[in-house]
Amino acid sequence: MRRLARLLGLLGLAALVGSMPSSGQTRTIQVEGWEVRINERQPPEKVMEAIGVKPGMVVGEVGAGTGRATVWLADRVGAKGRVYANDIDEKALRRLAERCAREGLANVTTIVGTVDDPRLPAGTLDIAFMTNTYHHLEKPVDLVRNIRPALKPGGILAIVERDADRSVHKQEATRPEDFVKQMGEAGFEVVSVDKSMSEDNVYIAHPKASSR
Repeated sequence: MRRLARLLGLLGLAALVGSMPSSGQTRTIQVEGWEVRINERQPPEKVMEAIGVKPGMVVGEVGAGTGRATVWLADRVGAKGRVYANDIDEKALRRLAERCAREGLANVTTIVGTVDDPRLPAGTLDIAFMTNTYHHLEKPVDLVRNIRPALKPGGILAIVERDADRSVHKQEATRPEDFVKQMGEAGFEVVSVDKSMSEDNVYIAHPKASSR
C-alpha cells in the first residue's frame, strides 16, 4: 500500500490512497497521494511531539491549505480542543472542511485571512503553527506580527521550515539566520531549534516581553 501510495502521489493523483494510524489509535487518518512523501520527510507524530501538541489544546494553523497537517492536529487535540485552520485560498479551505467532515473531525474552524493577517481569534491559542508555508509568505514579518494577539499568555509560535543550509531546495527554504532575524522584527524570540529531521527545522518562538 505504501509503495502504491507513493506511486500515485508521483503521478499527481489526488484520490485517497493510504492511511496512517492516529496517536489515539481510535482513528485512521486518510492520506492523500501527494502527502505521502512529505509525511515521510516530516512525520506528523514527530512534529506534534516536537511542538508539544496535547489533548485539549487550541491550535491555530496558518497556511493550512487542504489540511495535510490540520487533520493530525485536530485528532491529537481531541474533542475538548480546537484547531483554527487559516489560509488565503478559500477553495483550499472548502476542501479542508469537506475532508474534516469525512474524517468525523468536528473541532476544526476555517478562517480566510489576508497576506498580512491570519485573522485568528484574539487570546485563544496555545500554539500558532505553520509548516511548509513560511517561504511562500508575501509579507512574513507583518503576518507573524499579527499572529501575536491570538496567543494566550504562555502561548508559543511553532514553525516547520526547510533549512536552506541543509536542503537542495533553496527556493523552498529559509536560512536560519534570516528566519531568526525576521522573527525578531515581528516581535518574537526563537528559543529553540530542532534539527533532527533531514531538511526541516522546527522553530519554537515566544513573544518578546516588550511585545506582549
